Amino acid sequence: MELSAEQADRAAGVLLGTAAGDALGAGYEFTHPKPEVEIFMKGGGSFKWEPGEWTDDTSMAIAVARGAAAAGNLHEPSGLDAVAAEFVAWWDSQPKDVGFQTSQVLQWRSGTGREMQIHAHELGGLKAGNGSLMRTAPVALLYLGDIEHCAKAAALISSLTHYDPQAMQACTLWSIAIRHAVLHGTFDGVREALSWVDGGFWGPLLDTAENGAPADFPKNGWVVHALQTAWWAITHSDSLPGALELAVRAGGDTDTTAAIAGGLLGARWGVSAVPQDWRAILHGYPGLRTEDLDDLTRKILAHN
Repeated sequence: MELSAEQADRAAGVLLGTAAGDALGAGYEFTHPKPEVEIFMKGGGSFKWEPGEWTDDTSMAIAVARGAAAAGNLHEPSGLDAVAAEFVAWWDSQPKDVGFQTSQVLQWRSGTGREMQIHAHELGGLKAGNGSLMRTAPVALLYLGDIEHCAKAAALISSLTHYDPQAMQACTLWSIAIRHAVLHGTFDGVREALSWVDGGFWGPLLDTAENGAPADFPKNGWVVHALQTAWWAITHSDSLPGALELAVRAGGDTDTTAAIAGGLLGARWGVSAVPQDWRAILHGYPGLRTEDLDDLTRKILAHN
């Protein structure tokens, strides 16, 4: 489909916003910054990130994006195979950080998407971590003209490592919201997406995020609270940088909640809303920088 200049700018903001939120939050992970603490792209943190370096959140989003660019059909087995191969390649690069649930699946180095799904399905214990929501943003870019397959692909990509209804529905909701933001420049897609998930479950959670505070959803390693944290930050600021700072100040899994928020914020506000000093230092797996994210976005959009 043909995009206007404004839509193209917003589409390019999706991966960039994800990376910016991720790198901003990396240095504050597992902390709760006090009001007097300055929030900037400082690096450091538990894994000694470089300033501007994105973490596993964006690295896995890039894996999804590369699979989308190569296959163009994430809702079908060949597309899932492409993403699974990108996940294994990232795993083989020995990243600094890998989420526990993700590592329990990727350690098998599955050769197909189906095999990876089976390992994810067979995991015991709690399986609704935030590790698939953090990487879902690129799905929206592939399906700007097809909401039905956007919803399907988001759930399937989640299921590769997070085979859980809450995780899969969160990815569906957020991907549809990002798609809507790219096309229309509003956040209205968050509510539109309720018709594609269990609206009776997610609707009140969105209400709580809009009217509450981070203390109401403190366990943001859980996908539900992670989505609420991101939506709270977005609805309590009128700018991309301001909302990302709020996501970090909410504390906890700061890189992930800011990455989740960043994907939707970038889709709404576009590339120009990301501060130039952030764009200048953003970098990470697999040796990419800001301009490479833009190139990857164009390759995905070519499939629309």
